[in-house]
Amino acid sequence: MLLKPNMVLSGKECPQQASVQEVAEATVRCMKRVVPAAVPGLVFLSGGQSDQQATEHLNAMNRLPDLPWQLSFSFGRALQAPVLKAWKGEAANVADAQKAFHHRALCNSKARFGKYTEEMETAKAA
Repeated sequence: MLLKPNMVLSGKECPQQASVQEVAEATVRCMKRVVPAAVPGLVFLSGGQSDQQATEHLNAMNRLPDLPWQLSFSFGRALQAPVLKAWKGEAANVADAQKAFHHRALCNSKARFGKYTEEMETAKAA
């Protein structure tokens, strides 16, 4: 069984937004209190986050020690948004949309193992 919990995020109107590390620590702390270690994995949704924020949060959680479960992503919006932005519904933009999807999938696959870096975001432009 896999669970799809939400990350612990600051409210949209909160003037002091939690850092990536704070989100990771609060989310894992909460999950450790309520999710049995026997659950093999948790896959997180990206709702309310930008594509890059969702990746950064997943990465930070996977860098924390002593995780009893596998942490991964079930990002619909965070994978689709940059693709749709590149595609714009035009056949001429399909290759750019495919590149955008490949890039987000690669970043999230690295974040799944705590190996994502912010430099990966700028590397796509190179």
